[in-house]
Amino acid sequence: MFEDYGEEGDISQKKMSPLSAVAGAFENLANLVNSKSNGDCYQAELRLDMFCDACSLVSVMFSYLGLAFKFAELEYVSKVQDLLEASETYDTLNDILERDVTNDTVKAPGSLSRNLRRVRQGLDLVRALFEQFLSTSDYTLKEAASTAYAQVCAPYHSWAIRTAVSAGMYTLPTRDQLLLKLNETDQSAKKKMKRYINASVPIIEYIDKLYISRNISLDW
Repeated sequence: MFEDYGEEGDISQKKMSPLSAVAGAFENLANLVNSKSNGDCYQAELRLDMFCDACSLVSVMFSYLGLAFKFAELEYVSKVQDLLEASETYDTLNDILERDVTNDTVKAPGSLSRNLRRVRQGLDLVRALFEQFLSTSDYTLKEAASTAYAQVCAPYHSWAIRTAVSAGMYTLPTRDQLLLKLNETDQSAKKKMKRYINASVPIIEYIDKLYISRNISLDW
């Protein structure tokens, strides 16, 4: 991709940064969900292939964070890949929930519904990380990542995983190093992180509603 979109929709001839690609992809998904759902998750019918294409762009965010989030990167990438392969058979996110509900395999290891929950968790982790990153310029990346992990993932992880993640936090890049990897300035990164935060929230809520509407709890 060699085009980037400015705030007014103009096209500038420069390579799209990873953060631009992620923000743009999720804005497209959010626009689709918001325009069709009217509060009903069944009306939106978010396509599984489009969802996976957008999610695949997020994996680079984990890779830039290094060892501390290697566990998240490996799990996230494998789950997105599984869902992408499933998109050849199932058209929408709703379809994979229906399939697993029918087979009573929603929470079974390796099920598509379980994989979707893990991908949703990855999206939420990036959202929380961006929110913490933006909260103050004095916040180190280690502090931002630690808080985001504690909010989103830690409640579901074993003591061993939490300990390994805590140790890995000391290997995180600095804020400036992360911005360099993202090919962003502090100002441009803030704008694009806000775009992702705003766009990811309705997608995360949409996924949650798919489970809640079937009386499936979210505490797993």
